[in-house]
Parts: sequence; structure tokens; C-alpha cells
Amino acid sequence: MHGFLRQLEANKAPLIIELLPIYQVINKKLGIDFAGPSDKPSHVIEDVNGAVYTDYFTVLHDSFVWAIKKAGVPDLDVVVGAVGWPTDGLPGANTSSAEHFYKHLLPYVTSNKGTPMRPGKPIDTYIHALTDENMNADYFPFARHWGIYRTNGEPKYRIDLSGQGRDIFPTKANGIMRMPERWCVYTNHVKGFNKSAVVEQFKIACRKADCTSLAPGGSCSGLSFQNNVSYAFNMYFQTKFQDEGACSFGGYAVVVAEDPSTDGCVFPVEVVKGQQDNYRPTKSGQDRLFAPIFAFLLSVLWVLLNC
Repeated sequence: MHGFLRQLEANKAPLIIELLPIYQVINKKLGIDFAGPSDKPSHVIEDVNGAVYTDYFTVLHDSFVWAIKKAGVPDLDVVVGAVGWPTDGLPGANTSSAEHFYKHLLPYVTSNKGTPMRPGKPIDTYIHALTDENMNADYFPFARHWGIYRTNGEPKYRIDLSGQGRDIFPTKANGIMRMPERWCVYTNHVKGFNKSAVVEQFKIACRKADCTSLAPGGSCSGLSFQNNVSYAFNMYFQTKFQDEGACSFGGYAVVVAEDPSTDGCVFPVEVVKGQQDNYRPTKSGQDRLFAPIFAFLLSVLWVLLNC
């Protein structure tokens, strides 16, 4: 690692890092308000050198700055290659908390305030991400919900990408066409009802479609048994671009024209089929190391391009 950092320094390339503070603050039970800058910080941390921190984004940033200082490259530039806030799949991951996070974070990183380790310096930061990514592995359900935009091109929340902190929505994406207003839902009008069989069909649907909104703390985590199964069936149905053959599930499903969405839980309708590979389940652990490896490769690429 020391050699890699020296190579970055020699080529005036930055160290690119990923900061996703929501996961850390929940794990450490610090509360989501401490994840990013805020008018009323919930915690205050003072390190051994007397530096005071009121949000975890800055704590994480300066932990890297401190590490490279200890490694002998104290002046190496640090770029936040990915910072994000999920909107589903985790307690506290929703549109209102995402809006609050960015409203305070973006003016902070574009100001000249800097951090305790690097005062008076803007923080180069890239937002992750424009859209949700349903091919991320589901061992972290929230990892599929980083997007600013919904699949229909509507922004999920207000965010001022200029860093001025204004209460504005980003521009809507135009030209996105959705499939017809149809959903696949569970029906119990079947002779010889067998709950175990229904549960098995539910598992089959979720193995082949994205059910991460049903995870504890997710937007659809509080559904009834019937709606829970309906959500899974519909996700599979939409994944297959509303092929009616994909809405059978042993006779326990039916296609309807009435939106089954509930308060807080949206049963989506898929966009019109194009060239996309709509869903491909990932092998366990396959992309667990993808983000840090990507950051590493990006730094290497920077070096190569500037040699």
C-alpha cells in the first residue's frame, strides 16, 4: 500500500475513496442525523489531537487523511469518488432522510470550510448514484437503492446539485415509456389452498426478482401476508416485462388493472422493454469487494493517464 500511495504522489494523482456513512452510523448506533453535516448535530466527537467532529462524513474523510499522513504522504489529494444515501432497504433509508443529507452535505463540500485535518479546502465529491442498481447483491438490501431518480424518470427528492442548498428538484428525465398499468397479485381463490406452497412461490419470485423493499426497515416491510406475496409476484412479473406467463405461481396469482400499492409501498410498473438485461441475480459475495476495487483501479488509471 505504501508503494501505491507513493506512486499516486509521484504522479500528482489523488487517492479516491468511498464514503457511505449511513451504514456506519446505524452499525454504531449513532443515529442517522450524525451521518452528515447538520444545523443541529446529535453528537460531538473530539479526537486525541483536540479536533472536533459533528458528523460522520467528516470523521470518515479525515480518517483517510490521517492514514495517508501516517503513511508518509501527507499532501496527497483525496477525492470522494462515491458518496450516497439509499432510499429503501434499511431503517432510516428514505427520501426525506436522503433530501436532508444532501441539503447539508453538498453546500459543505463545495465551501472552503474544509475539515479539521484539512481546513480551508473544498472536498472533491462525486454523488452515487443517478439511478437504482438492481444488480447489486442483496445481502445489503439498501445497496440497490442509491438512485436520485425513479425508473420513470421522476426525481425521488429535492437535491440542488450546484451545492447551493436550494429546495429544488433536479430536471425530470424525459422520453421514458412505461409498460401498461397492470400488476400481478396474489389470489387465494384456489381450490386446495396450501400456505406452504404459497410461501415457496414467494421465495421463487424473490430469488429471480428484486424484493429488497421488503427487508426490515424497507418501505414495504410492514405489509400483510397477502400484500407481501403480491409484491414479490409483481416484481417478478414486471421483471419479465409483464409476460402473462410469468403471473401464474401455481395458480396463486392473477393480473389486475387496479394499483395494489399501499401507503408508503409502491408496486412498480416496469419501463418498456429495450436492450437492458433487466435482472440478473448475483452470486453471494460476488460484488462485495467491487466498490473498493473500483476505487483502487480508478486511482491506478489516473496514474497511467498522467505518466
